[in-house]
Amino acid sequence: MKTKVFILLAALFFSTAAFAQEVKTMYVMKNDAVIYQSAVSEIDSIVYIATTESVIINGVIWASRNVAAPGTFAANPEDAGMFYQWNRKVAWPATGDVTNWDISMPTGTAWEKDNDPSPVGWRVPTLEEIQKLLDTEKVRIDWTIVNDVSGREFTDKATCNSIFLPAAGLRHTSVGMLSNVGLGYYWSSTQDGNFDYAYYLFFAYSPNDWWGIGSNFRNLGLSVRPVADK
Repeated sequence: MKTKVFILLAALFFSTAAFAQEVKTMYVMKNDAVIYQSAVSEIDSIVYIATTESVIINGVIWASRNVAAPGTFAANPEDAGMFYQWNRKVAWPATGDVTNWDISMPTGTAWEKDNDPSPVGWRVPTLEEIQKLLDTEKVRIDWTIVNDVSGREFTDKATCNSIFLPAAGLRHTSVGMLSNVGLGYYWSSTQDGNFDYAYYLFFAYSPNDWWGIGSNFRNLGLSVRPVADK
């Protein structure tokens, strides 16, 4: 994996033209030097996330690992984590057979916060955020193998920040059968116009660099790679 973003914040303060005037600019400092500044009017929140878990790619803060059990990350970037049906918080293993698979169709118009399996401070990405990950003008997309696990590496062309998404396959709608291991399927939080469908990221290995946005039944079991909840 390539070097991720590591930021040390030595100081953070607000600058004012005079004590009687309102705050206008926020500065982030390191060793008494400004490393970032922004107009306060353009800021709606400040989020602190452990840098070992976060990678900024094309303006979106991605987690470096898949979701495992609800509220936890997989141990390593190449680990599959667990599978989830859309808008549900029930985790299914990424290997072997399962019992008591839920064949009913999940409802809702978006992935609700109470049903989000992501760790605190994270959430399932929107379709728009996944589309930014697939913007080949700003992101390079490569098929690669990490510790004997195949998947796609997404690299920000400007910063060389990257994330690896393992090709863990999926679980089918009828009996939860594990299938298509070697292909990657990752949920978005966005529903399709078809009531029973939702959008997801898919990818595989091919000479034509096959990846894109798909849409299918919500009771499929797919991987989740969250983004920062801000």
